[in-house]
Amino acid sequence: MGARSAVTVSRQRERSAEGRSALRLWVVAERGGSVGWWQVNADTLAGSRFVVSPMAEVFASLKLLHAGAGSMPGEREWLARHLPGYRARLAADPVTALLVRAGVGRKWIADFLTPTPVEGASFEAEVARVRDTDPAEARRHLTLSLPGPVPERLCRDDLPQLAARLLEFVWEEAVHPYWERRRRILEADVVARTARISRGGWAAALDTLRPGTRWLGGDRLQVNLHEHPPREISGAELLFVPVTPKAGWVSWEDGKRYAVVYPCAGVLADAGRAGASTVVGGAPSTPGIPGMPGSPAMPDEPGVLKVPDGLGALLGRGRARVLVLLDSPLSTTQLVALTGQGLGSVGRHLKVLLDAGLVRRRRAGRSVLYYRAPAGDVLVAAPEATAHRTGTRTRRS
Repeated sequence: MGARSAVTVSRQRERSAEGRSALRLWVVAERGGSVGWWQVNADTLAGSRFVVSPMAEVFASLKLLHAGAGSMPGEREWLARHLPGYRARLAADPVTALLVRAGVGRKWIADFLTPTPVEGASFEAEVARVRDTDPAEARRHLTLSLPGPVPERLCRDDLPQLAARLLEFVWEEAVHPYWERRRRILEADVVARTARISRGGWAAALDTLRPGTRWLGGDRLQVNLHEHPPREISGAELLFVPVTPKAGWVSWEDGKRYAVVYPCAGVLADAGRAGASTVVGGAPSTPGIPGMPGSPAMPDEPGVLKVPDGLGALLGRGRARVLVLLDSPLSTTQLVALTGQGLGSVGRHLKVLLDAGLVRRRRAGRSVLYYRAPAGDVLVAAPEATAHRTGTRTRRS
């Protein structure tokens, strides 16, 4: 396996003259100070792509499990389901538990745990890159992710195998059961980002990617809010990789492939983090496979958004949920991902809502985005206002 290098958004340690870096730092959205940036020519930026990586999703999920606390309702519900099993797994394997603490920090992470994504690669192919890491290289990465010396219990040759087995555990137990759902959420985020590019150019897309990332002009892409030596990446492959947990990092491999991993934003983010397969109120007419459009909602799945009862009774729960979600502009692809309903059902709901003057639409490049009209805002807000006057609460999650 070739040498991989990475840098996070809070600090950077440059490698030796061979260009070997042994760490990534986690994003710390601090304000002020100098900035780090990459030199990106027009051809490299024009050839860059948004891609989905199951390995990036797994590692971001591992980071969330390691933190043990979520900032969004979907994160908290997902943790309530999977954190006990994760902690039991580490309690039964103290060496791996120590490896996680050493390699996954708030600021620094060991490079071998997070291979730079490869477009179209399966989780199995990417976790094999972790497993095949040279043991000496893995220990060298830990010397940089730790504030002190590597613990004696981690001075062993099977660290890459231990890490790979833990990543496989997270994939099998906490990500794969929801992967089809999450993949659609990630793809919907890509649609939104590319639509933003068509409306406002790359600057508009990059400025909203995550804190500390923006287009500076003059062929410069800011990747953090701190002082780092600039890197010339013109001519390299540049990838933008969404994940549903609130995590992010930047990485590169052999100076030929660079990636910016960023969290999905807004309603897409929490829907994906929850890992829910479908939503209450979808009312499918035929049985399906959990996690696919048209499938029945499972009563115990986390992160299911609740539609106000009055609004659901008025419009039907599926149509009401579409209206609730259109607080911000979304495409039909995104609505399919968020609701679990089929494309035809979503299209029919949108036509009725358009004809009623409750939503509007606009074209963004090749996509058509839908959003609530003022009349729709009033209708969605009415159940909350009624509940407030009567002393009851309309619950949403």
